[in-house]
Amino acid sequence: MNPPRPARIQEQAPPGPAGGLSPITRDRTRNRASDHVYDELVSAIRRLRLAPGSSLSETDIAERLHVSRTPVREAIARLADTGLVHVVPQVGTQVGLIRLRDVEEARFVRESLEVSAFEAACGNPGLDVGILRDLLEQQEHAYRTADYDTFFQADEALHSAIFTLSGHPGAWQVVQRMKLQLDRVRRLAQPDTATMRDLIDEHRLIVDALESRDIAGGRALISRHARRALERVPGLRAQYPHYFTA
Repeated sequence: MNPPRPARIQEQAPPGPAGGLSPITRDRTRNRASDHVYDELVSAIRRLRLAPGSSLSETDIAERLHVSRTPVREAIARLADTGLVHVVPQVGTQVGLIRLRDVEEARFVRESLEVSAFEAACGNPGLDVGILRDLLEQQEHAYRTADYDTFFQADEALHSAIFTLSGHPGAWQVVQRMKLQLDRVRRLAQPDTATMRDLIDEHRLIVDALESRDIAGGRALISRHARRALERVPGLRAQYPHYFTA
C-alpha cells in the first residue's frame, strides 16, 4: 500500500538582508571571529537565508552576529574573493547572483566525483550500508511530515556517507565547496512531496546498487540523480529572473 501523500510544501521567498543570520556562539577550538562570521555567511547564502542580490550591511551583520565590525569586514573580503559577494565602491555590498556557468560546473564536479566514490565504495571489502538505510528512513519521515529542511540534511548526509564508504571522505568537502551555487538552485526549487518521493526512491535505488556492488547500474543512477536539479533551472529563471546571471 502506498503511504499517504502529505500536503505540498509551501514555498517561501528568501528573506531580506541579514534577516537569516543567527548570533555566533564562540568555541575554544577556533579563535578567529572572522572564521565564524565567514562560515555563518556562507551557510546563509547557501540556504538562501540571504537572497541573491540582497544588500549586506557590516553594521547590521555585526549586530545580528554579536561581533565587532572588524571580523565582518574580514569575512566579507574573503567572500568577495570567492565571488559570493560583490563590493561596489560608493554602492555597497551585495550577495552574488546565482551564476549558471558555476551551477553546471558544480554539477560536473559532483557527478564525476560521486561516480568515482561509488565505484570505490563498491570495492570496500567491509562495505556496510546500514548508515545509508538509516538516512533513508530519516528521509521517509521528512516526506511524511513535509519537512524539507530535515530532508535536505539527510540528503546531504547520505551523499557524504557514500564518500566515507569510498575511503575518501575529504573529497566530499571538495564537492561541498564547489556546489554552493548548485545548492542555491536546489533550495530555491523546494520540491513538492511528489518530487521528494521520487528523490527518496532514487536514493534507495543507489543504496541498493551499492549494496549489490552494481557499478554500472550505480553510475547510471548517480548521473541521472546529479542532473535532476538542472531540469528546474529554466522554470526558476522565469520565476526569479533577478536571482540569476549567466
